[in-house]
Amino acid sequence: MTGYEARRIAMVESQIRPNEVTDTRLLAAMRSLPRERFVPEALRGLAYMDEEIEVWPASEDGPARVLLSPMVQARLIQLADIEPQDTVLDVGCATGYSTAILANLAGHVVGVEPEPALAQAARANLSALGLANAVIVAAGLTEPPAGHGPYDVIVLEGSVTDVPEALLDQLKEGGRLIAVRTRAPNMRQGKAYLYVQVDGEARGVAQFDAGASPLPGFAPAPAFTF
Repeated sequence: MTGYEARRIAMVESQIRPNEVTDTRLLAAMRSLPRERFVPEALRGLAYMDEEIEVWPASEDGPARVLLSPMVQARLIQLADIEPQDTVLDVGCATGYSTAILANLAGHVVGVEPEPALAQAARANLSALGLANAVIVAAGLTEPPAGHGPYDVIVLEGSVTDVPEALLDQLKEGGRLIAVRTRAPNMRQGKAYLYVQVDGEARGVAQFDAGASPLPGFAPAPAFTF
């Protein structure tokens, strides 16, 4: 067993399983996937710590891009209750770690990433792992990519103040959308929400406290005041 393999097992047993994650398929995926592959080389020693890892720096155009902490990632995905035949949209996939997990659980996964360099890294990572049931689209996050939906599951890989109707409208009947919602832009701490599409309407209910860095493009436009 390599050092990374031992850390991966420790991550699952000490961070994920004790935090109410019981989905055996999800645990197996996180036990097998090399998270270190998806982080910058200089940070690979931190790949299995229970914290977010920055994979792209913040700029005036948007916040830093991160991989969610393993515990938050696992709890959000478990909340989606993914079935083997499901089609999943992974919003803000960064270097593709979340997409790789989802590809181990679902029939088909579409990862969306606005930063072209990250999208290319995600494609390379998925290809190296032989995950042929996932594709990566370089596009904005608030509008679903054309030609792939509708979806059984949509997962937002970061926090937002609200969920756009354009995403909710892409849920199939009975489809689920998972997001961390905060009260204001640039906040990290919020609530994990589960939206379910029933009779053409998606309604969301808060499930548990969760912290996640904000996703780019979701901040509301500043309101005009006198």
